[in-house]
Formats: sequence, C-alpha cells, structure tokens
Amino acid sequence: MFLSVFDIFKLGVGPSSSHTMGPMTAAARFLDDLRGGAEKIPGAGQLSRLGASLHGSLAFTGKGHATDRAVVLGLLGFRPDTLDPDAAEALEAEVRRSGRIAPPGLGDLAFDPDRDLVFDYGPPLSGHANGLVLRAYDERGNPYLTQTYYSVGGGFVVTAAELAASKTGDLHAQKAAKGYPHPFGTAQE
Repeated sequence: MFLSVFDIFKLGVGPSSSHTMGPMTAAARFLDDLRGGAEKIPGAGQLSRLGASLHGSLAFTGKGHATDRAVVLGLLGFRPDTLDPDAAEALEAEVRRSGRIAPPGLGDLAFDPDRDLVFDYGPPLSGHANGLVLRAYDERGNPYLTQTYYSVGGGFVVTAAELAASKTGDLHAQKAAKGYPHPFGTAQE
C-alpha cells in the first residue's frame, strides 16, 4: 500500500476509523464505481435503488460506532474529510424520512436505511472481520452492481478483488502500473 503522511494523519469522523471512516469511504467509492468505474451487471436496466449489508464486527458494533450513519452519509457522496459534521444529523434524518437518496451525478434513488441497510449478524465475510457489501438495483429489482469492501483499519478500505490481489502478489504489478514511485510487495523488496 502506497502511503503518504497525508494518508496517515487525516481528517475524519469518529468514533472509530474502521467502523465510521472506512465504511463512509467504501460507500463513496461505490458511488464512483456506479458513475463508471466498474462494469454493471450485464442486462441490468436503469439504476433505481441502493442497498448495503454490514458483516462481522461492522454489524455487531455498527450502531454504537455509527457505522449505519457513515454508510448513509457516504452514499450521499461525502467522504470523511469533506463532511460537515454539523450538517450530518439533518442529512441523515432527511434520508430516513424520505427513503430517498440523491448522490451527485446519479440522480434520485430509493434507499430506506431501515429496509436497505442490513446488519448481518451471521458469520463474517471470509476476507476480513470488517466487511460490507454495497448493492445497486435496477427498476425491476435486479442486481445492477455489487461490490464487497473491507475496512482494514485506519480508515483504509480495499475491495475483495484488491484484498485477493494483495495475497497473490498481483498487487505489486498493479502498483507499478498505477505509477507508484517505489512499488513493493514484501519487506525484502
């Protein structure tokens, strides 16, 4: 992972970087994917509704650590360093009241946190104890795009694919391709 001092010392919301900053960042990244950073499921219709499920530690401690609130705010397009904390409560309340969310560049979408944000208390996802799955659906309720994220600590987030690549060594090649100045995969390198 390429880090700068600005990645280590960052602005964010609490009380937990893994349970608030990470999920908010994951939700904002999901919006980026919806805007064109990822392939939608073949045959999907018009984007209509969003959903999320929290797994493992994110589910079990999610209410106390405001993970649900972080996901709602992330789906509104905020990141931990761009959120006005004084406005957060009113923004979340409006989503809960209306059951709608309007992320920048994606239009008006159905999202009722009481229905569409699930705390899954079953076994954690296989990649990490802090897992969340974000989903988008078309107007017929069919899957449009699904992405699994892991909040790996310090507000950092990886997708399931990125986590798998880091375990196989493929991440080294990805870093070099992205132009990191000194890509490495092991301490020896």
